[in-house]
Amino acid sequence: MSGYKKVRRALLSVTDKTGLVDFAKQLAGHGVELVSTGGTAKALREAGLTVLDISELTGFPEMLDGRVKTLHPKVHGGILYIREKDAHRAAVESHGIKPIDMVVVNLYAFEKTAAKAGATFAELIENIDIGGPSMVRSAAKNFEDVAIVTSPADYAALGEEMAGNSGSLSRTTRWGLAKKAFAVTAAYDTAIANTLERIASPEPAEAPVQFVDPAKAELPGTLRINYPMAAALRYGENPHQRAALYADGSGTGVAGATQLQGKELSFNNLVDLDACWELAQEFDGPGVAIIKHTNPCGAATGTTILEAYQKALAADPVSAFGSVIGINREVDGAAAEEIAKLFVEAIAAPAFSPEAKARFAAKKNLRLVEVRTAQTAQVIKQVSGGLLVQDADHGHVEAAGLKVVTKRAPSEEELAALLFAWRVCKHVKSNAIVYARDGQTLGVGAGQMSRVDAAKFGAMKAILPLKGCVAASDAFFPFPDGLEVVVEAGATAVIQPGGSVNDSKVIEAADRLGVAMVFTGMRHFRH
Repeated sequence: MSGYKKVRRALLSVTDKTGLVDFAKQLAGHGVELVSTGGTAKALREAGLTVLDISELTGFPEMLDGRVKTLHPKVHGGILYIREKDAHRAAVESHGIKPIDMVVVNLYAFEKTAAKAGATFAELIENIDIGGPSMVRSAAKNFEDVAIVTSPADYAALGEEMAGNSGSLSRTTRWGLAKKAFAVTAAYDTAIANTLERIASPEPAEAPVQFVDPAKAELPGTLRINYPMAAALRYGENPHQRAALYADGSGTGVAGATQLQGKELSFNNLVDLDACWELAQEFDGPGVAIIKHTNPCGAATGTTILEAYQKALAADPVSAFGSVIGINREVDGAAAEEIAKLFVEAIAAPAFSPEAKARFAAKKNLRLVEVRTAQTAQVIKQVSGGLLVQDADHGHVEAAGLKVVTKRAPSEEELAALLFAWRVCKHVKSNAIVYARDGQTLGVGAGQMSRVDAAKFGAMKAILPLKGCVAASDAFFPFPDGLEVVVEAGATAVIQPGGSVNDSKVIEAADRLGVAMVFTGMRHFRH
């Protein structure tokens, strides 16, 4: 059989013992000699299998608490020697090195240790695998003669292929395993480097590890990204574009969400779900964000999710058709009953009550996703030839941090509306203007090239009356004209960052028009 190589001896040393015994029994059934280490050997013997200890193969005992067991010429020589080379064959024969045709290895659970609450510095360092990655790389490098198995998910297919080919594996299979193996060691090294980079200085060995807050840490000197594919998507933004979702493995955020029902999530669904979920998290009380093409067509807070949804929908029910919805509380039956009346693509929430699930079950195409909150530290954007990295925009302002710049200060009611509008405006594409009142958006001007046009568009979109509302601008008004538009639309108070060379003229216009205006000292551009 061209390209097929028989497996006669296998070395097994795994941390994850899922499926191990069954696979080892399959190997033994093909006459494969099993060589193993420590806990793996113990598990195989307890299952009644005959196992050769690694120390019997090497003639050297495991030592240093198991740190040194496979780092030996009789292991790596058996893996690395090229069977077709006479000089290699002569060398291993003269030194009594036995060939190893398969290596079954998975690595110490470093990432799980790093994520464990109270893990000590000594535990973290001890869970940096040395022998495992060395064997993986050796076997993968010599894939022409050796099969490297790094995942229990591959056991079944390998057992089936060996059963159909007299205990042999094809070159194509060995090559596929080798590529996967190098990806495993790359991801492992990335996880170690990224984790250690978050430790400012070595802790006392038995002290819990103290990680630097990612939001306060320096941006990395080298950006190391290694996310496994979580899902292949049907296509990207458009049908002619390929796409896939890659996740960090934390199980948090939209990438780690659990889909409860509905059609497969599309690229655009995921982008919009992320936008609506992030906006919904801005609200302290029950809040709902209705998103279309990443911009809110309606957002609101209420005493219940039902009330918040009704207010958000009332802001722009036409645009809400075919939208995605983000909700920051469990969706109950009453809210689900009302939401189900609208055609919605997807809903993201931390939970759905049994009543809500039952109500939504009739809408089989509606995608329901449960999301666990993730605190994103950095945002990455691709540009031609590279990547831009920045801190995520977690900037907030509270009432005490606002600067009243007009003769009239906002009333208590206006102040609450201003803070609400400011939180929504942060999630609107620049140039952005948001009209709001009583925890409810009334009009949103998004993505306009001119701030004046954003103000006009937001007013034009408003269905509910704007008289007595407030307005938020994501960046300063460069001239009084933008302010004049929002006041003409009905705004009595305005929140903006300030910082324009024309601030004095804008403030003068506000006083002339009798509106209150506050500066945040912080802008929220969103490109």
